[in-house]
Amino acid sequence: MRAKLLAVTEQLIYSGGIHATGMDRIVRESGVARKSIYRYFPTKEALVAEALRERDERWMRWLVSECEAAPPGPPRLQAIFEALADWFARDDFNGCAFINAAGEVAAGPIHDVARAHKRRLRDYLCSVLAECGVADVETVAADLSILIDGAITSARVGGDSRAAERAARMARLLIQDSDVL
Repeated sequence: MRAKLLAVTEQLIYSGGIHATGMDRIVRESGVARKSIYRYFPTKEALVAEALRERDERWMRWLVSECEAAPPGPPRLQAIFEALADWFARDDFNGCAFINAAGEVAAGPIHDVARAHKRRLRDYLCSVLAECGVADVETVAADLSILIDGAITSARVGGDSRAAERAARMARLLIQDSDVL
């Protein structure tokens, strides 16, 4: 019951937004009684934060598994952008759930989950960049995070079907031109 509730909540807030998704709809679509929901989660905010935590776990597992098939070093870095391109092409792509959530909620547990997700992504980028021989992995990972978030936004808001490809090209230039190797 809890797993279904979280899955339905995640899908609804990803497709429609946090504020546009009311508890009545969550109750109706999950089939979980309101009283049971509040037994697990004292507030809608707590429910949404947990749904986003689960999305973070699943999304990061997906990204890492997509990339770990590539050899360490530059091919693995390229695999990140190839995975993003695949994600952008999906019918259910609606941007980054964490950027979307942070845009709706300025502070609190939901915003904290969004920030933690972005930190986990930067940590993964640091490990890939270290395999590439980059000296200052933190700085370059922060730069790549901006490229990735920009690509996600360009794909979602601007409809740019080549956003991941463009970001990959800029990532290669960043690494070559910043004298970080």
